[in-house]
Amino acid sequence: MSKTVGIGITGGIAAYKMADLVSRLRKDDIEVIVMMTESATRFITPLTFKTLSNREVITDLWQDSQEWPVQHIGIAEELDLLVIAPATANMIAKMTHGIADDLVSTVALANTAPVLIAPAMNSNMYQNLVVQDNLKKLSLYGYEILDPASGVLACGSIGPGRLPEIDIIYQKIIRMLNPKQDLKGKRLMVNAGTTCEDIDPVRFIANRSTGKMGYMIAEEAVCRGAQVILVSGKSDLTPPLGVDYIKAWGAQEMCDIMLKYQPMCDIIIGAAAVGDFKASRAANQKIKKMENKSGSLTLELVSTPDILKTLGQAKKPGQVMVGFAAETQDLIDNAKKKLESKNLDFIVANDVTMEGAGFAADTNIVTIIERNGETRSLPLMSKKEVAASIIDSVVNLLS
Repeated sequence: MSKTVGIGITGGIAAYKMADLVSRLRKDDIEVIVMMTESATRFITPLTFKTLSNREVITDLWQDSQEWPVQHIGIAEELDLLVIAPATANMIAKMTHGIADDLVSTVALANTAPVLIAPAMNSNMYQNLVVQDNLKKLSLYGYEILDPASGVLACGSIGPGRLPEIDIIYQKIIRMLNPKQDLKGKRLMVNAGTTCEDIDPVRFIANRSTGKMGYMIAEEAVCRGAQVILVSGKSDLTPPLGVDYIKAWGAQEMCDIMLKYQPMCDIIIGAAAVGDFKASRAANQKIKKMENKSGSLTLELVSTPDILKTLGQAKKPGQVMVGFAAETQDLIDNAKKKLESKNLDFIVANDVTMEGAGFAADTNIVTIIERNGETRSLPLMSKKEVAASIIDSVVNLLS
C-alpha cells in the first residue's frame, strides 16, 4: 500500500531544493501532498510542485479543494508522515506554541502522523537561544529534528543553517516510513557518559565525555523495538523517551549496576567513558590550599574496575557484547587487544584526535572490528547514524 508524505514548504531560499525531493519520492511511488506558505511561493512556484507531484498544491487555508471537504483536517488524516522543509524560525516557533494561522501550521497542529523537521536559516537565527529552545521542545514532543548543514549561506554568512542535503532528508523519510522493529523482544543495556571518582566532597576526577554516543545508541535501540536500560554516568543530556534510566557516579557503582542487570539482557554495549583511575582514598573534608604549604598536592591513584572485562567474564551464551575503543594512537592494534581481553563480539574504534570525532562532537569517525578480524571503516557520520550502524551490526550477529 502506497505511503503518503506531506511536505510543508516555508519561506526560505532552500525551498527550490524541495523539487528534487518531491521528484525522488514520486519515483518510489510515494504519494506527496505539497503545502506552501505564502512566503514559499515567492521562491518557487506551486506549478512546479503540481507537475512533479501530480497533485493539487495547497497554498491557502481558505482555497476551495476538490479532494477534502475540510481541507486541513482531510490532509492531516491522509498523511503517514509530515515533513517541514525548509523549516524557518517562524514556522518552528508556531509549531512549538500551537499557533495555527496559515495552512502549513494548521495542518501541523491537526496532524497525528510522525513529523520530520529540517531547519534552514541564517546561522545567528539558528543559534539564537529562543530557536534552540523551541527545537528542544519539539524534540521532546516526539518530532524528529535534522541538524542543519554548515557552510556558506545565501546571505553570505558561514556557519550552521544550510538545509541538509536532499539525500539525507530522503533517507530519513524512507526510514521513518518503514521503521525497523528488528530488536523487538530483545533487552539491551548500554552505558554512557563519564564516570566520576571523588577526590574530596567537592572535587572529582572525570573526563570529557558528554554521553552523546551512548544516548544515541539507546534512542536507536528503542526506536527499533528493544527494551533499553541506559546506565549513565555524568551527562547533561536528557534521556531518550522509553528507556529505563539508571544514574551512576563512579566506575564501581556503574559496574555493580550492570552486573545486576546483565543476566536479563540479550545485548550489552559499553559506550561510557569509564575513568581508569581513582584516588586511593578520598578525603572526608575539602582539601584546603593553605594546608598545603608546598603548593603541590600528590594523589595516589589506583585502578578502577574494568567494567566490560568484568561483564565479559560473566557473559552468557548467545549474549552479544559490544565495546568502544577511544584511542589517540595505534587505533586498530589497541582496539583488537581490547576486543580479545574483554570477550567482545565486536568493538567500535575511533581516534579521538581526528577532526569531527571524539568527545563533545556531534559526529564521529569509527571502524567496526569483528571478532573474526573483519573490519569496516565508516566515513564521517552523525553520531545518530553511527548508532544506527552499530545496531545494524548487532542485528546481523543475532540473526
